[in-house]
Amino acid sequence: MATIRCQDLTFTNIEAVVFDKDGTLANTESYLKHLARKRSHLVEAQVPGVQEPLLLAFGLEETRLNPAGLMAVGSRHESKVAAAAYIAATGRNWLEALEIVELAFIEADSSLQPKADHTPLFAETRETLTQLVQGDLKLGILSADSSQNIQKFIETYDLNTQIQAYVGVDGSITKPDPSLFLDMCTQLKVLPQRTLMIGDAAVDMKMAKAAGAAGGMMVNWGWQGQTDTRLADAVLNAWSELAIVTE
Repeated sequence: MATIRCQDLTFTNIEAVVFDKDGTLANTESYLKHLARKRSHLVEAQVPGVQEPLLLAFGLEETRLNPAGLMAVGSRHESKVAAAAYIAATGRNWLEALEIVELAFIEADSSLQPKADHTPLFAETRETLTQLVQGDLKLGILSADSSQNIQKFIETYDLNTQIQAYVGVDGSITKPDPSLFLDMCTQLKVLPQRTLMIGDAAVDMKMAKAAGAAGGMMVNWGWQGQTDTRLADAVLNAWSELAIVTE
């Protein structure tokens, strides 16, 4: 077990650290802006008049992406349901709305694949993960992204020796449902109260607290806009602020 320090706060008896991916480990803001515009444009081609409302629903206003908005923290499933609701509001049947969204999302996603190539690691991320592993900590990734995209991200950036498990969102259960965090702890074979969560959004912190995690840290380098850090036990301004002391 290890003691982990962040600024003036100390977490003891820690066995594992769980990371969010997008906005925490991976720089995804530019990718998500392009994806939001592409998805809304393709839907607009089938249902005129919904592009601007969709962009706002996705959290994109002019050039700014809301770090707590749908594209930043929501799953693909949640984005599909939101988009279909806007189409249904024009009078289309729900099944038709879902079909329009599904086709638009498939085309938009395929134009920016593989996602991992467009979402590089933030500076010093690899070094930090290596230091944590050397401190005998187990590491995992828990993301609202799909399991397939998480696996590809790990492979692309050669993180197989650092990341021991991952949990993605492939259905309707997504953050902040604590069952995701508990599933991660089961995979890592650790107790939640001996596991830290590090993410970039309030949903990460809310999920961790509901699952009984040892604590939650938020990073503030993922987005141009300010993030709400009130639910975080600590805020990281740089990976160098994270100190690991093995016991």
